Amino acid sequence: MQHPIQILERYWNYTSFKPLQEDIINAIIEGEDTFALLPTGGGKSLCFQIPSLVKDGICIVISPLIALMKDQVNSLKQKGIKAMALTSEFKYSEVDTMLDNCIYGNYKFLYLSPERLQQEIVQDRIRQMNVNLIAVDEAHCISQWGNDFRPAYKNIQLLRMLQPNVNVVALTATATPKVVDDIIAELDFINPKIFKKSFKRDKLAFMVFHTEDKYHKIVQILKKNPQSSIIYVRNRKQTIEISNYLEGQGFGSTYYHGGLTNDQKEAHFNLWMNNQKQVMVATNAFGMGIDKADVKTVIHINLPESIESYFQEAGRAGRNGKKAFGIILKNEGDQEVVKNQFLNVLPSVEFIKQVYRKLCNYFQISYGEGEFSTFEFNFNSFCKTYNFNTHTTYNALQVLDRNSIISLSQQYHNSCQVMFIVNQNTLFSYLNKHPELGLISKSILRTYGGIFDQTVKINTLLIAGKISIKEDTVIAGLKRLEQDEIITLKLNKTDAEITFLEPREDNKTINRIAKTIEQQHQLKQQQIAAVIDYINNDTICKSEQLLAYFGEDETKPCGICSVCLGLHKETSIDKLPSKIDEIISVLEKNPLSSRLIVEKTSIKESEITQILKEMLEQELIEITNTNSYKKKHK
Repeated sequence: MQHPIQILERYWNYTSFKPLQEDIINAIIEGEDTFALLPTGGGKSLCFQIPSLVKDGICIVISPLIALMKDQVNSLKQKGIKAMALTSEFKYSEVDTMLDNCIYGNYKFLYLSPERLQQEIVQDRIRQMNVNLIAVDEAHCISQWGNDFRPAYKNIQLLRMLQPNVNVVALTATATPKVVDDIIAELDFINPKIFKKSFKRDKLAFMVFHTEDKYHKIVQILKKNPQSSIIYVRNRKQTIEISNYLEGQGFGSTYYHGGLTNDQKEAHFNLWMNNQKQVMVATNAFGMGIDKADVKTVIHINLPESIESYFQEAGRAGRNGKKAFGIILKNEGDQEVVKNQFLNVLPSVEFIKQVYRKLCNYFQISYGEGEFSTFEFNFNSFCKTYNFNTHTTYNALQVLDRNSIISLSQQYHNSCQVMFIVNQNTLFSYLNKHPELGLISKSILRTYGGIFDQTVKINTLLIAGKISIKEDTVIAGLKRLEQDEIITLKLNKTDAEITFLEPREDNKTINRIAKTIEQQHQLKQQQIAAVIDYINNDTICKSEQLLAYFGEDETKPCGICSVCLGLHKETSIDKLPSKIDEIISVLEKNPLSSRLIVEKTSIKESEITQILKEMLEQELIEITNTNSYKKKHK
């Protein structure tokens, strides 16, 4: 049996473990049920990967995120370790073969979604496997009070029945004390080894700044800290707008969101990862697999939807142990915006029933049928067809996904239908003159039958993988074949795929999860309230507030956050009149923005918001349509 440190050195080229990693690994190797709470960057995956490599047999890993499973499997394969992810994209016949490979093919890791455990074929084969460990990643999903509760996670107990002698490790990066207790109870742990790393980040300064001009504030921050940065925004459009704005201001910037192709994501990510671009502007789709040690600032330009998600995203700063910043920019309207975005668009049970029925009709699924059928999904077209509000409908689909009624994959891909319209002799004569298209054409012909007789749906990503070229090159080749009248081509772009996980039963389907839906709505309201409390509490150290949320009470002020540095101290009353007079004098000629008022006066930026608020209340000034301030004439 190899020592864990030897495995670490051989496959990961590290010579030492991070705090708690070795203790967790040893507990797992000794056969103990183990709970590991390691904040972002704590190295959770190694905690189950190394014990499994030490022991004979295969590790079953339960994870809710397809992209995360694929990312870890690809990483293991690159190290020469046999691993597979049994995601929803595979057909029954493929699943059959893959599970056989797990039994007889010396595989070390099998990644499963919790929904897959419901299939009899999966349960039957797991009984036959030499399982050495069961790892439950993102374990907070098993708790009804977790940040992303998924009822299907409760199926994990089934694994304990299938493999009663195998120990379990549960891992998560964010969990309140209530959630920790829930995880341990739900997984039926008896005398588990519990490891909790403190959430405290000594050199990460948590800042909350009130500013009416967020773009200007971002420029100030980036000029002061010209190192690698992430700016989190709410939607795809903002990623492009802010990135372009920063490029115009002289910063190297790129962007990332779920609507980019895989090639675009990789290109943008590499530009930032290799420090060719200072700033990555991203939606929360940018998260998995980020292990960049030198990120100096993480800026949230919109209020986060929960303390859990904020702590995880802000925690990507300062992993090299150097001083770093997690910053939230807020203004007067943000609280209403976050409520509108997350609370006012929570779908009712009745609306979810309606969306589910229409979804089944949209794909012509008959009552009692549809289980494990998969469809490409154009979300905007669906909403337009039934005149649904996009925000509320999206949230309804998310509820259906979390509760394992459907699986919603938001992976951008190309939908492609092809038919060869020349005979084989003409085709091969053409390919002799255009050899650059030979590999693509021959790969399609070998993969898909009947393509000379009828239109066939092809997977461009699969073809690209078979001949080791980029998907964009395959698509360019198909367009050339169409242009030269060798094929007919129907090419659509879709940003989602839906798999129905249960037979259609309309209202009965939703009634089973109605109580859970109401409970999750209640949790969301609590989470938004916690975020609003955090941004408005300027009397308690920001780090202490976050630590208290995660159950750490014996703390002391960090000394480096916006509260500890006194950036929210009120302007002293005795100096207020002179400062008001100074502002009145610069507003005599023209209205000015708050930024220009700071530039034209001796007033500090940290004071301006409070003073302007006081002047508005005294009706000394008023706000124009362009959000500037002008002197009010009485």
